[in-house]
Parts: sequence; C-alpha cells; structure tokens
Amino acid sequence: MEYKPMPYPIIDSHCHLDFPKFNPDREETILRARKAGVIGMINSGISLKGNRISLELAEKNEDIHAALGLSPDIGREGSDKDIDTILAQIEANAGNAVGIGEAGLDFQDCKTNEERERQTASFKKVIEIAKNLDKPLVVHARMAEAEVLKLVKEMDTVVYHCYSGSLETMQEIVDSGYYISLATLVCFSEHHQALAAEVPLENLLLETDSPFLSPRKGRNEPAYIVDSIPVIAQLKEMEPAEIAKAATENARRVFGI
Repeated sequence: MEYKPMPYPIIDSHCHLDFPKFNPDREETILRARKAGVIGMINSGISLKGNRISLELAEKNEDIHAALGLSPDIGREGSDKDIDTILAQIEANAGNAVGIGEAGLDFQDCKTNEERERQTASFKKVIEIAKNLDKPLVVHARMAEAEVLKLVKEMDTVVYHCYSGSLETMQEIVDSGYYISLATLVCFSEHHQALAAEVPLENLLLETDSPFLSPRKGRNEPAYIVDSIPVIAQLKEMEPAEIAKAATENARRVFGI
C-alpha cells in the first residue's frame, strides 16, 4: 500500500522498532515512515537487548533517537542482578540517548503488594538516574497514573507515554508542566478522544507505540501516526497542520532534537 506523504512533518514520540515483530522488514518500515512524513522516531528500549538495539538504530539513522528504559514487568519480575545490569547500562549509555524510559508502574499486572513495592523500588532507581543526568523521563503508567505523578514530582521533564488515565489526573499532570503523549488509540477509542479534546496543545505529544495499538489491521508502525492527526484536529476544531506543528515542536523541545 502506498502512503501519501503528509503535508506537514511529524515526530513519532514513542515506538519500539527494536521489537522482534520488525525483524522481517525493519528497514522498509523506517523508509515507509519517512515517506509518510515522519521526520523523527523516539525508539524506547525496555530491556537490556532492547536498549542495545535502540542505540544501534540511533547510531545508524539520523532520524531515530534512543530512549533507554526498564519495563515495569522487569521491575516486578526481574532478578536484582538483571535490574542492576540494565540500570548500569542506562547510566553508561545515557550520553547517546535523548531520554530515560520507558519505565514506571503497571498495577494491572501486579497481583500483590510485594510486587507493587518491588516495581516501585525499581522505578525510583530509574527516576534517580534521569534526575542525576538531567534527562527527560518517559513513564509507563497503567492503573497507576496518580501514583507515578507523586514519584516524579521533582523531575523537570516528564512524558506520560500512551496516557490512558482519567481527565482529572491528566489535568494534574499538565498543571505540573508535564507532557501527555497520545497513541494511535485515539483513532478508535472514545476515552482517548475525550483526552485529546481536553489536553492543551502545548502539552501534547503523538506516538504510535508500535508494534502495538494499530489504527489499521495488524501490526502498528511509525508511518501510521499520520492517522491520528486528522482525528485530533477534528476533536480540537483545528487544522491538522496546527496539531502536527505543535506536537513536533513539543517533541523537539522535550528530547532536544
């Protein structure tokens, strides 16, 4: 399928091109994104291998930028040794990264208080690294949006990736000067459309979270970010070009790209 280029540039502020789902056609996927008008992709690592591949992708491609993270799943289930190894990797390679994350809390999968506490302890270590390095922090928060906000309050720059929480908590996040990144879910989710209508333009980022949350059939990919722009423009009663320009400028400011 041919992708018509957008009349305006856009940055996909969160994708996972390092994931195995892209192994068969990673280069083609990157080319399709460029043809669609995507001028930048923030590739977010969540594991030792993922962080390594993210750094490699960023080194090979001027328009791909690495964020180095630790998934909440590893924070909950990983051994102390595994977690410490990833934290050391993040610190050692942060100079080649535009952000730290994704990392955070996912209380959907935590079955016990012990799991929550372990996940929270790991996340606090990532926050400390981001704070010490003065890097933007990309957070994963599911069923824990308010809890994450309490933990990150000393950070200057925080991005709530794939925000799915309440309007009330979103307002608190925005009042703190942080960013709401809306995924391509906005194309088909009424809740995310309600969020899109309310988020201030100066706090808005756009992402695919690919290979997840596709607005089309099958696997998501950075090129598909173009689908969300007209949807958000209609909800905000603005021109698509205005939405793309604001989200792109915000991403440049957040990640220093």
